[in-house]
Amino acid sequence: MDDFDVDQVVQRALDRLTLLAETTTAMTSTLDSDAAVRRVCRILVPQLADWCAVDLLDDEGRPRRVCVVHRNPDILPVGGLTGLLPGIPEDPVGPLSRALIGAGPLLLTAGDIPSPDKAADPLHARQLELFEQLGTHTAVVAPVRARRQVLGALTIARSADRAPLTDDDLAMVEDLTHRIALGVDNARLHGETQHIAERLQRSLLPTLPKTGPLQMAARYSPAAATAEVGGDWYDSFPLPGGSTTMIMGDVTGHDLRAAITMSQLRNMLRGIGCDRQEPPGHILRRLDLAHGILYPQATATCLYALLDQDDGGWTITYSSAGHPPPLLVTHEGDTHYLRGGRGLLLGVDPTLPRHHATETLPARSTLLMYTDGLIERRGEDLTHGMTRLRQHAAALAREDLDTFCDELLVGMGTDHADDIALLVARTPTRPQRLT
Repeated sequence: MDDFDVDQVVQRALDRLTLLAETTTAMTSTLDSDAAVRRVCRILVPQLADWCAVDLLDDEGRPRRVCVVHRNPDILPVGGLTGLLPGIPEDPVGPLSRALIGAGPLLLTAGDIPSPDKAADPLHARQLELFEQLGTHTAVVAPVRARRQVLGALTIARSADRAPLTDDDLAMVEDLTHRIALGVDNARLHGETQHIAERLQRSLLPTLPKTGPLQMAARYSPAAATAEVGGDWYDSFPLPGGSTTMIMGDVTGHDLRAAITMSQLRNMLRGIGCDRQEPPGHILRRLDLAHGILYPQATATCLYALLDQDDGGWTITYSSAGHPPPLLVTHEGDTHYLRGGRGLLLGVDPTLPRHHATETLPARSTLLMYTDGLIERRGEDLTHGMTRLRQHAAALAREDLDTFCDELLVGMGTDHADDIALLVARTPTRPQRLT
């Protein structure tokens, strides 16, 4: 072997390493598996192939063509030949069927690619139609496998005007599918974890009580870009003396420990509130004392309020342990934050006294409690978020509470990086006795 041949071998090795590195980067740059494999296909074409396709199995085991990329994009029809494919036959014959049950990588030459009318089954026919439409001379079909499970298949192909794919390319394709599989598997695991985390979080949230003429609604929205459970919570329940509680809290952290602490704090607060029936500042101080003993390393915010009715209407008595202030929205759209009864976070200094404040709630007014995920945005001053919340809430003042909550989340919660919890109450048109 002369120096020229050595240089060619070294260059081919470098090209392959570069291709593998670019594939790995593409698959790890996003947790959207479809977007990731589309990026990979654009890397493989035209460096390795004239066209490339990736088929993934859905949750029911049906193959779905995620992407098809050709070196000449104009050759592809509108829609890109993607979508659901025929099911895998019981007796797999075609190369795609075989790859989807784990065989391969399979090298196909012109003699191995019959016309579509000679297909063994509908899935085979779809693959042969693709070969014919895109002018295929040689191809490799390989399974995409992770954790002993087939996730899909990769097809790369070359036309007759390019050097054919050979057995030497199979090892390269196998390395590529391994990297694709890891990316797809990680994306799916993330999605499953996110779903489980959200279900866990929602299972910890209570059902709102029926409180006579007082209307109530709540929402919980998980962070847009995390699969972790958090410490956001809301609660409301009637007290034996006739008051209705409204509670909003947030335990520091985004992990299982925060969710467990949140659940236990909520239950402690329920017990203290029902047993003592004291003003909110006293209740939060008792909670802080218990919190300091049981969870000395954790901090949390909490807003505890009592809604009461008399012949003159409704009042709110509330105390805040470092939580964002509730927002009062009148029927006419006037808004202001209730900033009284403020104190330190739970877990900072439980020996300090806590105060409470009382305000009158006008008829048909809406009281909104929320966690900081609704108003905080990275790189933005908090006052901007609070102003934006007042503007959105004012515009929704006369909407029913479900619409109020949903539209507020749409308007305020786009791409939020933290969980959001909302709890709202609306007073009736005129004073009525609770039943």
